Amino acid sequence: MAKKAVASLQKGEGRGHSKVIKMIKSPKTGAYVFQEKMVLNEQVTEYFK
Repeated sequence: MAKKAVASLQKGEGRGHSKVIKMIKSPKTGAYVFQEKMVLNEQVTEYFK
């Protein structure tokens, strides 16, 4: 299943997106949580600010 998802992102408009992973500290528990999101390549630097 994962191979199909990756293959579909490499064709056509999928190349304009990147999967970004951001580490966020949970205010409730204090533990770190990873937040994943698909972002346009031009907006990657803005996402991490």
